[in-house]
Amino acid sequence: MKGHRVVLRSDLDRLRGKVALLSGGGSGHEPAHGGYVGAGMLSAAVAGGVFASPPPASILAAILSLHNAGASGVLLIVKNYTGDRLNFGLAAEQARNHGVAVDMVIVAEDCAFDRPSKAGRRGLCGTIFIHKLAGAMAEEGCALDQVVSMLTDVLKGIGTLGVSLSPCSVPGCLPSFDLPPGDMELGLGIHGEPGIKRSKVASADEVVKTMIDHMTNPNSQSHLPLKPGDSVVLCVNNLGALSSLEMAVVTRAAIICLESRGLVVARVMSGSFMTSLEMAGLSLTFMRTKPEILRLFDAKTSAPAWPNVSSVCVSGRGFIKDPPDMSTRPQDDTYSEGPLSLVMRRTLERICSVLLEKQEELNSLDRAAGDGDCGNTHAQAAKAIQEWLQDHVVPGCPGQLLSVLAGLVQTKMGGSSGALYSLFLTAAAGHVTEGQSDAAAWASAVHAGTQAMRRYGGADPGDRTMLDALCPAVDELQKLTTAAPSGHMAVLQTAVQRADVGAEATRDLTAKAGRASYIAAERVNQPDPGAVAVAAIFKAVLEALKEQK
Repeated sequence: MKGHRVVLRSDLDRLRGKVALLSGGGSGHEPAHGGYVGAGMLSAAVAGGVFASPPPASILAAILSLHNAGASGVLLIVKNYTGDRLNFGLAAEQARNHGVAVDMVIVAEDCAFDRPSKAGRRGLCGTIFIHKLAGAMAEEGCALDQVVSMLTDVLKGIGTLGVSLSPCSVPGCLPSFDLPPGDMELGLGIHGEPGIKRSKVASADEVVKTMIDHMTNPNSQSHLPLKPGDSVVLCVNNLGALSSLEMAVVTRAAIICLESRGLVVARVMSGSFMTSLEMAGLSLTFMRTKPEILRLFDAKTSAPAWPNVSSVCVSGRGFIKDPPDMSTRPQDDTYSEGPLSLVMRRTLERICSVLLEKQEELNSLDRAAGDGDCGNTHAQAAKAIQEWLQDHVVPGCPGQLLSVLAGLVQTKMGGSSGALYSLFLTAAAGHVTEGQSDAAAWASAVHAGTQAMRRYGGADPGDRTMLDALCPAVDELQKLTTAAPSGHMAVLQTAVQRADVGAEATRDLTAKAGRASYIAAERVNQPDPGAVAVAAIFKAVLEALKEQK
């Protein structure tokens, strides 16, 4: 609204004959209150300066705008702070002098103080529950006195408590209070004021338990009476600077703690609803509920800051689903030997020995451009294969063996290397069977495996990865499809040489994929460890086959 910090619904004509809702307060609590303006919630919101009550003139301007739009009455929803009560109260009296039907609901649901002062309990995030229920009733055409009566009753069952790991800072000012690292403040408000108790930071489960114990302590005059069997709506409100992950951890802890006390968690909201600038804290709000309250709570609204809350009760639902049966893995099956079983066993044994011998060399190369564990991951795969060979028969079908190896490296090797090797072996497995395992079939298999690595890994030859050794060798192996049997070993010998050359050439390449791509090129002057490992595997295959001829 021109000249005033007032947000109005764009469809004011739809208020005719209905109760209009106005709320507001100081800035710094965004998305409150402007984010809750919309059909099914507030008709207007008015803002003051940071943590300062809005001026009466702006509040009155908002009231009169709603009245002039044809509203049957205007309900002011006010948080219990002296400045807000005074300014909204003054505007209400002035509006009555203009012939406007005005009423006010004071939200005072803070559970922090055992013995509240004369000022009473503060209005906190529970205010948005009142926005929602009042908005739903107003949208249905309820009269002003009906809305006030309902909200007055609901407010008896709402409680909020805040906790924070840091203060906040009004722009241009020092932090609102001092909080040493490792400490947390319990029972603070939303205007930067300190809380009622300071303690050491604890786990989310412990903090949530402490908060709920305090909120429901019957010895406190501000407690929220809850008993087993009660149904509640839970709001976990980010006070400004917590991550979504931290909020999710606290939300889970709150649900578990409430359910452990025999309470039914009917609905859950988690996010930033009423903040305190950049404060690294949160508040918990509970609202006792019943079917009529839930109906109003679930009613649709166009307010942009209201979340898309599920209308299904949280408690009583299973959150963990059993996975599909994956108990049968290729590496666990029993196989029959065939003519190629001995050759493949000895070849695998040779590959494993070479990778274990090269463990430290590969780690050293990886330390220059990665996290220094390339040798360890290849050694893990080699050990897993060795252990499997001790207890299992090597299947006569090469494709079955490749599937076994894919499963082993996927589970035992880890990291991107495990995924890449597993992709290669899985894609290759379908191209070699017991009845089709000649040189041409193997050429087709390694080509398919390489293409899978390129497709899903996103790298190409020249990017300084294992592909710089693999692709030249695989290209050479394609000659197996036309070479005479007497020339197969010569093709394999050349493929090994090309893999070696490709691996050594990575010394002069700029990394474009993998972890090395994030390192300055001048610091990466050693061969790529993945390429060196691939070249070593090809050489081990050649040596093993020569020994068996």
